[in-house]
Amino acid sequence: MASGTATASYEPRFDSGRICLDLTATTHPEERLDSVARLGVWVVASGLLPEGTAPAAVDDSWLLAFRELRGHIAQLVRGELDGRPADGALARVNAVALVPPPAPCAVRGDDGSLNRGLCVPPQCGELLSVVARDALDLLTDPRARASLRQCEGDNCPIVYLDTSRGRRRRWCSSEVCGNRERVARHRRRAALARA
Repeated sequence: MASGTATASYEPRFDSGRICLDLTATTHPEERLDSVARLGVWVVASGLLPEGTAPAAVDDSWLLAFRELRGHIAQLVRGELDGRPADGALARVNAVALVPPPAPCAVRGDDGSLNRGLCVPPQCGELLSVVARDALDLLTDPRARASLRQCEGDNCPIVYLDTSRGRRRRWCSSEVCGNRERVARHRRRAALARA
């Protein structure tokens, strides 16, 4: 598949409630960060950058670094949920978080209003730091950490932050895993009715 085709059909999902969890979700149902172009789309769509700001030249080193951080965050979150501390992953996420995040500045919009922007295009390490800091904030906030949930969808590994009323959310996405569950339930009832 051509890179342009892959990027054109790629729609990143942000169902997890936190940018660090959304990054870990890019492995399901298949690898979603499979090219530099897709990573560029994800970085822009994720909100890591102010609207209208482009990242510095995204290259293969960015792709490797984002995937590596994704693995460490997934291992750390999964370890916390399962009661198995992942101290190696914690050390790596802490190290990535040491890099200062991109420095914001105010820029004039076309209408003369002040808007948030970045004075220089952000580098890979700066954006990784934002994601790593989000993971650390999430896991060190007892209230947020208590809202972490594993998707109940069949074979779905996604962890999300349950901020629903009553804390009864069951799926990473009602439109994806929730819909699959409803379709499967309907098929089971239909099969029983035919039997």
